[in-house]
Amino acid sequence: MKATGTFDVKLQPLDSYATGGDGISLGRMSIDKSFQGDLTGQSLGQMLTAITAVEGSAGYVAIEQVSGTLHGKRGTFVLQHFGITNAAESRLVLEVVPDSGTGELVGIAGTMTIQNEGGQHSFLFDYSL
Repeated sequence: MKATGTFDVKLQPLDSYATGGDGISLGRMSIDKSFQGDLTGQSLGQMLTAITAVEGSAGYVAIEQVSGTLHGKRGTFVLQHFGITNAAESRLVLEVVPDSGTGELVGIAGTMTIQNEGGQHSFLFDYSL
């Protein structure tokens, strides 16, 4: 099944446990999202980032728990992020953590792609229940 929509995201820096060296900047942020469309609800999570001394090269991982309604089914699930970017390419993988679904979303599996065009975030969620 496919779900589409938009989301608003608020990222806030958090205290870092580790600090980088040699021009590497390590960071930690909170994630607060609000989803609209086929998926309505909110998510809370945390992100770890690494930004290199080379402009445009960075990586991040994140975990967020989504709580809401997906095509009329209510529950929660967890998304895991993996992102890498440099001057030549950018990869972003968002995947549902196995067995993280609750309520009517028990058994959910899938992947999500996101786009940011002109500051407006949208998503395409390919999932199965």
